[in-house]
Amino acid sequence: MTDTGHREAKRTALILAAAQAVVGSSAPIAISMGGLAGSYLLGADKSLATAPVTGFNIGVAIAALPAALLMRAIGRRNGLVSGTGATALGGAIAALGLFQASFWLFALGMLFIGGGNAFVQQYRFAAVDNAPSTFKPRAIAWVLMGGVFAAIIGPQAAIHTRELFAPVMFAGAFVSVVGLAAVGALVLSFLRLPKDMPAAGPEEDEPARPLAEILSRPRFLVALLCGVSSFALMSFVMTGAPLAIVGCGFSPDEATLGISWHVLAMFAPSFVTGRLITRFGKERIVATGLLLLIGCGLVALSGIALWQFWLALILLGIGWNFGFIGATAMVADCYRSSERNKVQGVHDLILFSTVAFSSLMSGRVYNAFGWEMLNWVIFPVAGACLVMLALLAIRRRRRARVA
Repeated sequence: MTDTGHREAKRTALILAAAQAVVGSSAPIAISMGGLAGSYLLGADKSLATAPVTGFNIGVAIAALPAALLMRAIGRRNGLVSGTGATALGGAIAALGLFQASFWLFALGMLFIGGGNAFVQQYRFAAVDNAPSTFKPRAIAWVLMGGVFAAIIGPQAAIHTRELFAPVMFAGAFVSVVGLAAVGALVLSFLRLPKDMPAAGPEEDEPARPLAEILSRPRFLVALLCGVSSFALMSFVMTGAPLAIVGCGFSPDEATLGISWHVLAMFAPSFVTGRLITRFGKERIVATGLLLLIGCGLVALSGIALWQFWLALILLGIGWNFGFIGATAMVADCYRSSERNKVQGVHDLILFSTVAFSSLMSGRVYNAFGWEMLNWVIFPVAGACLVMLALLAIRRRRRARVA
């Protein structure tokens, strides 16, 4: 790729990182406030308290394929800008649900915020579509770096606005989502992405393969398993964490700050993750992320002091960063330019369907078995992923010896 193309790839990644910081702030607001607001709206039975967060994740899942298809039809930039509209609509509906004390209307608003977040999830793919292969891991990391600022903007907006319309609690936080979406639309308008972007590599003229052929490749399957497991475990533990923190006698603000530390830990490593992937390889970084998730479980099971909650959430965030960025980079190696829309859409459909299920089960498991069980689940899932990574490495070495 020419120097001009390399500069353009960097410019695109930086704009998408800025959009991630602003529009992506809606996710920590929804996650940190969703379970608490759900509990606020419910009566004595709190088992569905995390259902609005599940609605958020379902929104991401069901919008994943439509988002990819829309961007294929009208271009990345126009599609991504339209996604901010869904985010703003979701914030308005969620706030209305709180004003009307309607649990299910609030959950519907969370569904729309999640639909907007499906477009946010496409930022990382948009960053690599036209980037040189050597820059792709860094491009993904740069975009997710915007989450460092989202980790500050989102929770701080929630803390300072959740009582804005008191005695209607939490409504102000979701009104702030509308403003953030509007700013994000302005940022995304600066993108220079043609409707049908050419590929950066020599594979651009290769025909698209059947979807089943791509999905059945061992490397893709392992990458999908590790990416889905990293994200689902993170969602499973994180969704229940605010309820557990408040349940142990700490304040909602302390729970929100815990989520802030967690989201910061999710994205701060992105400053170096891309370089680490280039130096040590994608599979090793994914394995490191899985081991950090196991470390999260060990810390969480060691006690219920506030510092233990926060440290566990920090390890959970860093583990997600390594596991998810590494797995996303592995997935990006498995498809051609002509296949990207369908593969990315199916990947995110599977990913966020699983994440939605994990967030729903988080509330049920927490209410039935407590905080400890949420963390015990980490060990078999992360362990299975580590085994599959090891088998993939063994298979690759055997093929190299034969060659």
